[in-house]
Amino acid sequence: MSDMDRRVHAHPILDDLREPDTYIWYHDTKIPAVTGEPVAAALMASGIRVMRHTVKTGQPRGIFCGIGRCNDCKMVVDGVPNVRTCVTPVREGMRVETQQGLGAWRDEA
Repeated sequence: MSDMDRRVHAHPILDDLREPDTYIWYHDTKIPAVTGEPVAAALMASGIRVMRHTVKTGQPRGIFCGIGRCNDCKMVVDGVPNVRTCVTPVREGMRVETQQGLGAWRDEA
């Protein structure tokens, strides 16, 4: 199944899908993306469903509300924890990582 197979190709209101024109990095994997689409959408189109793991039990979480109101899509983006990926637009070369628990700032030292 190709990356595009998981995307909506034609929508009656939103028009036809644009082809991926950029990429983001998910850990060490290059993921095709459409500039400006939500990071979570690009990941889901590539088959990535787990965005974070809960603090208490370590359970996997993915998209739930899709409008930035819940915490389920939080990931580490460009070293910043707790980024809501369902409302964060793709920029070329972003680095995205699955968040473990509450997330932590990277130590740059």
